Amino acid sequence: MAKHGNNGEDYYAPLRRLGLAVLILLLSAIFLVWRVDSPRVERFRMAVIDRVVPSMDWAMAPVTATVELFRDLQSYRRLTEQNTELRRELQQMKAWKEAALQLEQENARLLDLNNMRLDPALTKISGEVLADSGSPFRQSVLLNVGARDGIVDGWATMDGIGLVGRIAGVGERTSRVILLTDTNSRVPVSVQPSGQRAMIVGDNTPAPPLEFIENSDLVRPGDRVVSSGDGGVFPAGLLVGQVAQDRNGRLRVRLAADYERLKFLKVLRSQPAEDIGTHGGLVAPLTSSEGFPDAVDLGVPVEAPELSTGAPEANANGG
Repeated sequence: MAKHGNNGEDYYAPLRRLGLAVLILLLSAIFLVWRVDSPRVERFRMAVIDRVVPSMDWAMAPVTATVELFRDLQSYRRLTEQNTELRRELQQMKAWKEAALQLEQENARLLDLNNMRLDPALTKISGEVLADSGSPFRQSVLLNVGARDGIVDGWATMDGIGLVGRIAGVGERTSRVILLTDTNSRVPVSVQPSGQRAMIVGDNTPAPPLEFIENSDLVRPGDRVVSSGDGGVFPAGLLVGQVAQDRNGRLRVRLAADYERLKFLKVLRSQPAEDIGTHGGLVAPLTSSEGFPDAVDLGVPVEAPELSTGAPEANANGG
């Protein structure tokens, strides 16, 4: 029995070696055929591919199904994350809606209490954005309204929500708007509710920094930022955005205007600032004939100081 088992092993061992040698030769031949750069070999390779590859679809079906399954799982995970994010944003929007309703009611009560009237001269002209010339060095857009529509340099422009920029360059049919994010933009603002005065300085980023704050300790992220009207640059009370804080602790303004979708803008007409003809007469004091500066009449009566003589009663009685 042991001898019969040895005969079987002696019979199969050469066959295994022969099969291994044939397999190596076959693989070497396939490698050489695929490496040889010859027109005949190329035609042979294409013929083999045309014959073998279409018949191998059944072998690729499980792989394709597995890949599609993983893609579906990833898509389902992304949908779940988006659904969670949308639910969170919906809760925030509900809170903002409630806050907006309360502010609207409070504003209506204050307007009725103060019998306030908005400036009737602050009318608007609507224009369509023709082109966006935004670049790393300049942030501006072109409008299809110009001098023929009464556009004047310096007028403020807004979208449906907040301040966008100012007119800087007027043609006959078009005008250019310098955005608040441009490096040439400087806008005086007021931070509510603290009333702190500051200035928005453009730096070609979506959230320009807030500079020259009177007291930065009174300014908090989330505070409302509106135009202050200082210097006659913009009308007062125009919504600009909200205060935000970057990673470095620097205060910036998250602009209320949607700069990604600037299609139509409103140009606010405003009264021109009063021209100062003689600045020397405004600043320099008046000089008397003797060379000494005279007192400037400010419209406030100035009382002479009482002199103490040591005998107030006698002085009061005329003595």
